[in-house]
This record gives sequence, C-alpha cells and structure tokens, in this order.
Amino acid sequence: MSPKHPRWHNWKDDRGAISPFAAIITVPLLFLGGLLAVDAFGITRVHERTDAIATEAARAAAQAIDPARAVTGEGVVADPATAASAARAYLSRAGARGTVSVSDDGRRITIRATGTYRGVFVPKTWTLNATSSATLLHGTTRPEKD
Repeated sequence: MSPKHPRWHNWKDDRGAISPFAAIITVPLLFLGGLLAVDAFGITRVHERTDAIATEAARAAAQAIDPARAVTGEGVVADPATAASAARAYLSRAGARGTVSVSDDGRRITIRATGTYRGVFVPKTWTLNATSSATLLHGTTRPEKD
C-alpha cells in the first residue's frame, strides 16, 4: 500500500482532536459525580456527628457515679439510673435518638446513637448508627515501669 492509500492515516492531523461522544458525555458525567459527592459528604458528616454524640453521651453517663460506693471506697461505679438519665438527656439535647445500657457491675456504659441523613440529590434517607462505650476505672490500671 502506498502512503496515499485511504487506509494510511497521518497521525499529525489528529492532534488536539476529541471525539464528539467524549465531549458530549464528559460534562454531564462530571456534573452527576459532583451531585453524588454532595450526598456522600453529607452522609459522612452525619456519621461523624452521630459518633461524636455517642461518645459525649457515654462521657456524660460516666460522670454519674454512685457517690455512696465511691465515698466508702468500695469502688467507682455508675449509678445505673442516673447514668442512663444523663446519657438520654445528652442525646435529647443533641437531637439524636439512641439506647443506653449499663453493665451489671456498673463499670461500663454503652451508648448506641442513631442519626439520619436525607439525600439532597438522591431521593433516599440513610440511617446511621454509632456506638461508644465508657469504662469507669479507679486507681492504677497498669504497673509502672522502672
């Protein structure tokens, strides 16, 4: 075949060219990706907030110790009713729903908080859960190093 044959193509003639399909499809795809990113970041933000609320509710509950046992030196344990009440109050003030549980020995408090995100561009509502625990410690919990 000679260089003048139609199957031979001079590659220098295509510099800067883009197919019409790629040009037409690229802009809508970038736009759609941007819209989906808004909801993805919204979900992440709500999940982080729900996690922070669960952590702070556990902290609030852990401060509700049983003073009678602490003063007598029996140990630092949570008063279950007061701890659960403190955690529920924190959840309520933060505008979140959740559950509170205190272990039988009163040393561990677990909070499960629930948050929701309603999509801006995706017509869906996501339910996000976060769990946090606080463990009451008293005294030395690890041996000191020499």
